[in-house]
Amino acid sequence: MAPKDATPPRDDFPVRVHDLLRERAVWVLPLILASVVVSAMTALYLASAVDPLGHVRGLPVEVVNNDRGATLGAEHLDIGARIEAGLRTSPEVSRRLRLESVTLPEAERAMSRGRAYATVVIPPGFTASLLAQAGLPAAGASGGAAAQAGDRSVQLLTNPRASTLGVSLASGVLQPALAAASRTISAQLTAAADTTAGASTGAGSATTGGAATEGAGAGGAATQAFLANPVTVTTSQFHPPPANSALGLSAFYLALLTLMCGFLVGTLLHSTVDAALGYGTSEVGPRWTQLQPKAISRWRTLLIKWVMAAALTAVVTGLMIAIGAGAVGMDAPHPLLLWAFSWLCAASVAAGTIVLFAALGTPGQLVALLLFVYAGLASAGGTVPIEALPGFFRLLSEAEPLRQILAGDRAILYFDAQADTGLTRGAVSAVIGLLCWLALGALIVRWYDRRALHRMNPELLTYVNRAVQEYRAQDQATEAHGP
Repeated sequence: MAPKDATPPRDDFPVRVHDLLRERAVWVLPLILASVVVSAMTALYLASAVDPLGHVRGLPVEVVNNDRGATLGAEHLDIGARIEAGLRTSPEVSRRLRLESVTLPEAERAMSRGRAYATVVIPPGFTASLLAQAGLPAAGASGGAAAQAGDRSVQLLTNPRASTLGVSLASGVLQPALAAASRTISAQLTAAADTTAGASTGAGSATTGGAATEGAGAGGAATQAFLANPVTVTTSQFHPPPANSALGLSAFYLALLTLMCGFLVGTLLHSTVDAALGYGTSEVGPRWTQLQPKAISRWRTLLIKWVMAAALTAVVTGLMIAIGAGAVGMDAPHPLLLWAFSWLCAASVAAGTIVLFAALGTPGQLVALLLFVYAGLASAGGTVPIEALPGFFRLLSEAEPLRQILAGDRAILYFDAQADTGLTRGAVSAVIGLLCWLALGALIVRWYDRRALHRMNPELLTYVNRAVQEYRAQDQATEAHGP
């Protein structure tokens, strides 16, 4: 048995769990931060995406009216012009779509640059074909084209490379409007057919014979079926997305990866460089390390992180492109240009992340997460097109880096890297963003240094270094004398 006066062994870690859990300060800060971040994240995500059809405004759609019209009696008819006018006067169409009358080459040029989600094409012999199908005697400029089945339908060309959801929204507005136009034209053609039939009743009654009666009955049934729905719409893709493009979403995924490369590089450099300079701790498994702090200013620390960010983002974006285009097989027609653009964008995001850490400290990580990732996803137009976002998010998208990265990636991956398809906008925005972050970081951090707002003031730095030296000397002496 141990003697009664034996003292219990000393506990080197006397703090107990229940002692800390009773402290209000332990609970308040995590609760506030988690609530703010989750609330902001939920509001950003859902508010931007829950009702795209309700928010869609100004979705660009081209209208190509090649109809030459035809003459019925003394009246010149242009059913194509009536359809276009019906689209423009439709409250639903005018409120949600931005229609532009162009020629077919102009429409193809706009869609090949991602500036239109769809094009409505009315063929040259459209009116003459409908009148001929309705059995109405017409003199049309289209001549033999009236017999072509293709001239009897309106063609809807979609552009999924611009946005798959944008195409769906445009089609969802256009299809009902064209169906309404078909009903209006049906009533007009039916009235014209009834008038023509009434005028020719006397001549028609002189025709006899069973074969003629049977043919007229068959023709009448076909005509009535046609008159019930005279305008048919054929939908086809202008340029389908590349085979290995995630159905047109690969640009969005790549843009998000580029953004994350910049954010992660900035976050990792903040912690690793601070640990190497002695201003942060390093913990790997059970090993906890705190190096002796170095006498370095905030400005020089920021310069070190910026230089390293430029080098590291070049490496990680290169790995990203190599894995995506090489190992995974993503369609990437301009890999070197794609890498250079991704490097520029990732470096800009990394510089911004580092500046937020330097200016705000630990809260800078949450601010960077909200600013670059959450707000970027909500306003980039990657899944929901910009025209279908609420007004606040449309305004936010003008400054969000993810939208600019996506514009450049789409241009490179889907539109042959044409400068005016978003590549110039993306590159210029990345350069401007990078310069702004560098200027802001220099302004804030150098002001901190001038105001003597050091991370560790010289007196404390001297004290810590002396304490470290004494601890090491004591540790060496203990090892020299043995246990």
